[in-house]
Amino acid sequence: MRRPILISLLVLLLSTMSPAAEAVQLKIATVAPDGSFWMTEARKAADEVSERTYGRVSFRFYPGGTMGDDGAVQRKMRIGQLHGGVFIAGSFAHAVPDLQIYTLPLLFSTYEEVDAVRAKMDAPLIEALAEQGFHSFGFIEGGFAYIYSTKKAASFADLEGQKAWLPENDPIGKVLIEEASLSPVPLSLADVLTGLQTGLVDVVTGPPVAAVALQWFTKVKYAIEYPVVYTYGTMVLSNKAWDRLSADDQKIVEEVLTAMTETLDRRAREDNKGARRALESQGVETLTPPADTERQWQELARRSSARLEKELGLSRSMLDAIEAEIAVLGAGSTGSR
Repeated sequence: MRRPILISLLVLLLSTMSPAAEAVQLKIATVAPDGSFWMTEARKAADEVSERTYGRVSFRFYPGGTMGDDGAVQRKMRIGQLHGGVFIAGSFAHAVPDLQIYTLPLLFSTYEEVDAVRAKMDAPLIEALAEQGFHSFGFIEGGFAYIYSTKKAASFADLEGQKAWLPENDPIGKVLIEEASLSPVPLSLADVLTGLQTGLVDVVTGPPVAAVALQWFTKVKYAIEYPVVYTYGTMVLSNKAWDRLSADDQKIVEEVLTAMTETLDRRAREDNKGARRALESQGVETLTPPADTERQWQELARRSSARLEKELGLSRSMLDAIEAEIAVLGAGSTGSR
């Protein structure tokens, strides 16, 4: 009689136990090359998550753009081949158009303006991403993008007619190039250096870290000292992948990846300062636009932003809130670019 009773008790015990949490491997793509500071921090974060979840959550990274551009990565997320990635924030404009507002031409002139706006506006943008199926761990600064040229150029007259790189799927870049009377040359990021080497393009725009990391400095000779656009990105998981994690594991992943994102966000500004020094040491000359061209730059911003607000369906209420926040700081801000 004892044996049947013991078996019954064992069955009852097993039936009341919670099943073991499913082990989940999250596949993440990024254009950051292996060995970069970004990948170093990402692997540290992955190790911490694996340790704290006792191996229930692990990561597999695909660095160096091996999974394609932002659009290709998002397509692979939709079919489950990937679970997340690191993106230029504007690549989610199809889901959240207002993610492009931060990158409107000449919207910000100093980092103090950026910090004041982001302190209030990041949260609603991240929430909007979640509503569209993407779990973001925060935004990562790319920094101010500057114009680099193979030909001496500090004014609109100097730039007019030059051949400018137009990134793939970049409506803001397209409008800015058109309004500045430049000739757009669509190229993938991987083809930009070759374009500079062959003379296919004369002008490229990006943060100093990009000009160094992508070796543009080997061909460009001049940089215009004017922050054309602010760039930023985000690391996201699909909500479908996020929901596979238990509540406890979600808490751990959220804590670790948010901390990683904040580290990368803070580091970007110092990296860009160092990159500017590196560019100067490589002979890239920084040119200050003539004082009498300030009105031309502002008019370019006005025309471009008016077009983009309409064409991209940007929120006028968010634009008003950002402009009001910038106005509070005062037009005479002496903050750093």
